[in-house]
Amino acid sequence: MISRRILLAQILLLLASCTRSKSTPTKQLEKLVIGIVAYGEGVGSAQQFQSFINYLQSQTKTLIELEPAYNEVQAVRQIQRQAWSLVFAPPGLAAIAISRAKYVPLFSLQGLSNRRSIIIVLKSSPVQALNDLNGKVIALGQPGSATGYYVPLYSLYGTTPKQVRISPTPQTTLEWVAKGEVAAGALSRDEFDRYRPEIKADFRVLFTSLRVPAGAVLISPSVESSRRNAIAQAMNEALPDIAQAAGYLPSVKPPEYNTLITFIEQVKPIEARIQEQPAPLYQIAEEKKLP
Repeated sequence: MISRRILLAQILLLLASCTRSKSTPTKQLEKLVIGIVAYGEGVGSAQQFQSFINYLQSQTKTLIELEPAYNEVQAVRQIQRQAWSLVFAPPGLAAIAISRAKYVPLFSLQGLSNRRSIIIVLKSSPVQALNDLNGKVIALGQPGSATGYYVPLYSLYGTTPKQVRISPTPQTTLEWVAKGEVAAGALSRDEFDRYRPEIKADFRVLFTSLRVPAGAVLISPSVESSRRNAIAQAMNEALPDIAQAAGYLPSVKPPEYNTLITFIEQVKPIEARIQEQPAPLYQIAEEKKLP
């Protein structure tokens, strides 16, 4: 009788244990979403970041997902929603993330020496100065881009192009200029150097801006402080080849964006009439340009 009672008790304990295991949900790993601007190169970008993702997952015990945006407009939406936990942002997006969504910059991105905005034309073009673009069709990059949109838009203050076309990618800008669809196009100097070999045309640089701050890695304010510190520490201690592949500089502090943030706000009145045809780019008074 005693042995039967012991056996019954053991069976009841086993059933209770199974019931608890079924009713208690398994704790899921927290997810960290990394946002980048890929210009249609999602697969390539994923491969570029894979070693960094593997490293950060192992160091932070966090599930990491890479989410490419294919232009700055998509990226701005994700930043304003704070859908991205970590952002590898070019300068314009970095300034917007800080000023409009309270993201915190952690590290500088690579590309300090060549970060300038340029406006290009065909080598054979009669256009010799920015004022010669009055009455002509021009191409700018996506809103959110410092080098493709904000800086050239401000530099064109006082002109009246026939039309301002918004290009989805820097490569498209070059293609439009090459085909004569636009008289001039704006993009960054490093983008021009990267995509020019792919386009069969002779270009000439019409305008070059002063240096624009580099981009930055930023973290969302929704990431709690202890996890934020762990991510920053892991990124700072990453091996050089891992940081190099992801495109950030562990030893370099992020740039100061106050001037660029102010600059973007000053461009807003010009933006208000950019869709008009012709587009009068002289809604605001002349201000000091970027130092």
